[in-house]
Amino acid sequence: MINILFTANSQRWAQYEKPLRHALDDTGLPYVLSQKFTDPETVDYLIYAPKGSVSDFTPFIRAKAVLGLWAGVEAVVDNETLTIPLTRMVDHGLSQGMVEWVTGHVLRHHLGMDRHISGQDGQWRDYIPPLARDRHVTVLGLGALGGACARALAALNFNVTGWSRSRKTISGINCLSGGAGLDQALVSAEILVLLLPLTPATENLLNNARLSKMPRGGVIINPGRGALIDDDALLACLDNGHLNHATLDVFRTEPLPENHPFWAHNKVTVTPHIASETRPDTASQVIADNISRSEKGLALRYLVDRNAGY
Repeated sequence: MINILFTANSQRWAQYEKPLRHALDDTGLPYVLSQKFTDPETVDYLIYAPKGSVSDFTPFIRAKAVLGLWAGVEAVVDNETLTIPLTRMVDHGLSQGMVEWVTGHVLRHHLGMDRHISGQDGQWRDYIPPLARDRHVTVLGLGALGGACARALAALNFNVTGWSRSRKTISGINCLSGGAGLDQALVSAEILVLLLPLTPATENLLNNARLSKMPRGGVIINPGRGALIDDDALLACLDNGHLNHATLDVFRTEPLPENHPFWAHNKVTVTPHIASETRPDTASQVIADNISRSEKGLALRYLVDRNAGY
């Protein structure tokens, strides 16, 4: 019997229990799925989300893997008690949700929709945007989510540049890497999309010096991680007119405090971490597939590189 511990909170359990059981049933494996086991030494797999029931993995001496429900793993990757394999969530539902949110907001800013939506004041605004082929969009981060968004934007005929820490090759995307590549990616970024993981190397990546490399009037869209951007530097670039707008879905503190200057700034759009949510149906299939692979002696998918932090 395979014992599987679901460590996320009770609200997540209510969302995930049924689809997880369906997905696990489809594997044909004998299993017990529960929020609690009397003896942690009997647990084979842990399904993990931050702020759940487990932060010390030491008692789980039989466990073969910790299977994360989220794409981001910064809350657990440095946990010294976690010595067994850790996987992150990569599933088509998560990717599709992110693609829809990112392309929607890129098109919003590309077309200048805000000036018409908020400008119903009798003024005839005859702004005509360039065609997508003449708009330069840069995506920082070319992992599963960033790569999917870059491809979708290229399919809409945007001129897309992508940057990643390690060299990537994606058809139709100008792929850059390294420090010089980052500068080059920013210089052309009329619209900048952030989909990097949060690591010590990427925290405050967009400081004043790097934000200033963007073209005047540029737009930032951040559905990645809040700490990728220096908040004060971003506000300064918005206030001095170098940047035209920032659409932010993620923040250093969530929910975003009521007194945070982002709320009242006329060049900032705040969305409440909704760019993409892990979907229970598709995520459950990924979890079940990885457990099945492990039980067959196959390599786990989406293993986290502890040294890289993602």
